[in-house]
Amino acid sequence: MHRTTVTVAAVAALCLGLAACQPSGSADGNGGSPSKAAPEPSVAGETTPGPAPARTVTLPDLVGKGLQSAQDAAQAAGFRALRSHDALGRGRMQAFDRNWKVCTQTPGPGAVDTRKTVDFGAVKLSETCPEKDAGAEASAAPASTMPDLRNKSVKVARRAFDTSTSISVKDASGRNRMVLVESHWKVCRQNPAAGTKLDGQPVTLEAVKFQEEC
Repeated sequence: MHRTTVTVAAVAALCLGLAACQPSGSADGNGGSPSKAAPEPSVAGETTPGPAPARTVTLPDLVGKGLQSAQDAAQAAGFRALRSHDALGRGRMQAFDRNWKVCTQTPGPGAVDTRKTVDFGAVKLSETCPEKDAGAEASAAPASTMPDLRNKSVKVARRAFDTSTSISVKDASGRNRMVLVESHWKVCRQNPAAGTKLDGQPVTLEAVKFQEEC
């Protein structure tokens, strides 16, 4: 009787040990595969977010405003792509926007897609807006014949040539001044003359400051 009790107790302890040691997710008693969590259902119609849709808003008339104020107003209306240029065609940079005023704007006032770039033609506060925006002209390919560069800024004149062209700039006043800020100087004389075929020959420009006479 004592021997039978010990045997039954040992078998029971062995069964409990096997149950405790069975790892989570192991095969069940019927030989089935480990249990897995069911995949979450996909959301019907779900797509990857694309670019922001077009939005048309009213772009105000900003001509006559200070350049900084015009830019702030355009941004407040929803435009993020802004740029400006020298309306006198001298190629000057608008380093301090508060020192410039708006002469032209492209696109003009009205309903405009906010993805468009708003371009302001500007002059310094002490200057008068030109009748025609001289800085809005599209940049052309390098000239094959010598253009007429008189009264253009040296900076703009330089853009007419291929980057391999040798260009010398001299002070036309005879004072031998250094032409450091080329947008402040205008061309008085040029060599070769306008209309000459350009075939790699050096170019010479003689210039004075814009407030001076040639």
